[in-house]
Amino acid sequence: MTVEEISDEQVEQLYQVFLKFTESMTPHDAVKNLRLFDAAEKTIELVRAKHEAESLRIRELDEPPAVFLNGRPTWYTGPDMDKDKNWPALVASMRRKDFGNVESVDESSTKVVALLDHPKQDEFRTRGLVVGFVQSGKTTNFTAVMAKAADRGYKLFIVLSGIHNALRRQTQIRLIKDLVDANPGQWHQVTSETQDFVPPPNPKAFFAANGQFLLLVVKKNATVLRKLNKWLGSAGEYLDKCPTLIIDDEADQSTVATKKINPLLFDLLNKFPRVGYIGYTATPFANLLINPSVEEDFYPRDFIVNLPQPKGYHGPEVLFGRDLLDGEDPEDLPGGWDMIREVPECEVKDLKPQNRKEAADFEPAITHSLRSAVEWFWLATAARRVRGGGNPHSSMLVHTTTETRVHEAFKEPLLALRDRTLRRLNAGDAVFVERLRSTWEDETSRVPASDFKEVKVPFESVLGKLPEVVRDTRVVIDNYRSKDRLNYESGPVTAIAVGGSTLSRGLTLEGLISSIFVRAVSAYDTLLQMGRWFGYRDHYADLPRIWITDELEGWFKHLATVEADMRQDINRYMTSNETPLTFAVRLRSHPKMSITSKAKMTSAVLAHAAYGGQLVESRFFDVSDTGGDWLARNAAAARALVGAAAKDGVREEDRKQSAVFTDVPYGTVVDFLQTYEFHRESSDGDRNRLVNYVSKRVRAGALLRWSVAVIGNSRGETAACDMDGGVSVRMVKRARLGQKDEDLGGVADIKTLSSRRDETIDLIVDGPVPGTHVEILKLRQDQRPDQGLLLVYPIEPESDTGTGGRRPLAAPTDDVVVGVSILFPEPRPGSNDSDVEYWSADLSNVAVEVEDDSVLEQDDETV
Repeated sequence: MTVEEISDEQVEQLYQVFLKFTESMTPHDAVKNLRLFDAAEKTIELVRAKHEAESLRIRELDEPPAVFLNGRPTWYTGPDMDKDKNWPALVASMRRKDFGNVESVDESSTKVVALLDHPKQDEFRTRGLVVGFVQSGKTTNFTAVMAKAADRGYKLFIVLSGIHNALRRQTQIRLIKDLVDANPGQWHQVTSETQDFVPPPNPKAFFAANGQFLLLVVKKNATVLRKLNKWLGSAGEYLDKCPTLIIDDEADQSTVATKKINPLLFDLLNKFPRVGYIGYTATPFANLLINPSVEEDFYPRDFIVNLPQPKGYHGPEVLFGRDLLDGEDPEDLPGGWDMIREVPECEVKDLKPQNRKEAADFEPAITHSLRSAVEWFWLATAARRVRGGGNPHSSMLVHTTTETRVHEAFKEPLLALRDRTLRRLNAGDAVFVERLRSTWEDETSRVPASDFKEVKVPFESVLGKLPEVVRDTRVVIDNYRSKDRLNYESGPVTAIAVGGSTLSRGLTLEGLISSIFVRAVSAYDTLLQMGRWFGYRDHYADLPRIWITDELEGWFKHLATVEADMRQDINRYMTSNETPLTFAVRLRSHPKMSITSKAKMTSAVLAHAAYGGQLVESRFFDVSDTGGDWLARNAAAARALVGAAAKDGVREEDRKQSAVFTDVPYGTVVDFLQTYEFHRESSDGDRNRLVNYVSKRVRAGALLRWSVAVIGNSRGETAACDMDGGVSVRMVKRARLGQKDEDLGGVADIKTLSSRRDETIDLIVDGPVPGTHVEILKLRQDQRPDQGLLLVYPIEPESDTGTGGRRPLAAPTDDVVVGVSILFPEPRPGSNDSDVEYWSADLSNVAVEVEDDSVLEQDDETV
């Protein structure tokens, strides 16, 4: 029989037989079994070719983009809605809930399952990573992957669900609804909504049972994982024939570079000869920077899948905007909506303690920003009730610190604000109502409802709902110590949630509409995960507002750029025949933020640094008993700098108690940076990064000349200090924040070194000194666009200012303490002076906020 004589119908019939075989064997064995049907080899070859073509189609789907190991077979060609049970039931559940992205979830989960190994393969140990967005439906995606994997023969499903009980419970409830309840009798829950893993007797009986899937949802907790490993170890040979899928939710948390959890997870994987591991995270920075050549780590050596941004999702770039990426048209750049409101720096001290000592007696105030955020929460919630539809819950987030005592201290002031507001509404307080009206009209004009295909709710309608909204509002303290936690399972919730860590990882704040956030954590992954305001906002996309400091707003804008750049990198390599072991995803860095904890970056490789427009200054000083030598070396380095500046630069007319040198050669500054040592707590003061950055800018024709200034005390209240080069000024005073020595191990934190006036010392200023950093940068761009500024501060060792909340510096030296501020100009627009730094994993040896251990210990008590 020739190929032409083989009909499409014959091939299709045999192909259906082949697919039936693949339910219980690998595609390779299924081809062998086709020969039992006495089919012609030509027909079998056509069946094989059809399957390979279908597999290739799945593997090369544009959405979601993926990078995977060369030669990796893809066996799964999609669900069979007539024969499968778990996936069709999940689809029905999603449609009942009016889930709008079923097709996208179907495509992306099919691709992930296809990149796993076939469950009937003799041995496999797959390691993959799925990158989603914060609050974007990652749980839905891995539920779909579990459903499809179960329909094809995977039997045991272990979901590692963060480190908090609340998230574990939330995940268990979701999986019960979408998998267990939707398929009665097919699933056995080893864990439950109320209980993490407790070893049941006779584990062999669980694995010996046919036709039933096993579900475990467990915390990444040392006590739990030890019990699980011990229980699995007693199952013996039954594990050999148990295809297992491990889903690691929040895979960047605890899994990577932890002494307690990482070895236990590696031991868990080693229990199974047939196991697939998939990490899910929206912040994969740690996962992409670990060492691929270390077997115990979890680098995604087999595949990386980049989930598309779902329709209707509000992510960082929607709220904060972002910078242009290479090759982008400015017309296409997503802009931030006008939803961000400023918390002035002067209010921060009333919203959070400066240190742990202060936390013990800290009493928060209802600041203007906090009151505005709460009142907007009530107004927006009332508008949502008028509109109807969408999420029945409405939440507000207050996140200022992780200190649980401070969380509790917020409760009474917020309840008092609620009661006072209700009295004023019931009394028809005209002044108060007009203020609310003004707020409503102003906010709805800044973010028009029509931009989101919504209709503006008239204020009178909002006012009609306000009393019941305020009356219904609960103030919920949600942390690891609290008993009255957020619970969205017992009917509609209207709540102001105050908390820290438990509200910043994985846990969904349903209907989040107003947030006040002033916790300045500088690690990308930690900060991005705290953005609980990202997600879906059906029927109220115009209403969310965020109260935040200017600095944090800038950081979130940077994170939006980092995310977009990272995903562009994955997409770029998808089309270039690269694999996770031949390319490393690049991650932009920031001079004042860390990508992830230092422990997770030990194998990362730095491309170059980016300091354009940044102020780098000495904030921390070693005032321990052994800090004298460190201080002396820095004083010597500063005197050498001033002496060289006086010799090679141009001395300007001295200001009172200050000396300024311009046109100082960059080599003088580089020499200083190679000898002056910023304290290790100053993350932006890394010597090599600074020197490499200056050298890079010099090669681009910038930073060839510098201004160097010595700043003294014009009040005449301190002794003079000789700084060499004919410069003698009175020492300045810089007291430390009020922390105890033992709190920081002899490290003094002065918080701020320079002033706005000092930062313009080499510029011509007509009128008042610019009040913001942005204004100073613009002035510098006009007058000294390619020159840097280096300020030297001779600080009096004792520095007892007598200021409330401050303590003497009390540095262990009889000479001088030297602080330094460096102001870098921004790169010129359109120049070749690139100002982007990238880190990546080190693949050279491939043949791939420190985790809060106290939280892990706390959860040990609640297992």
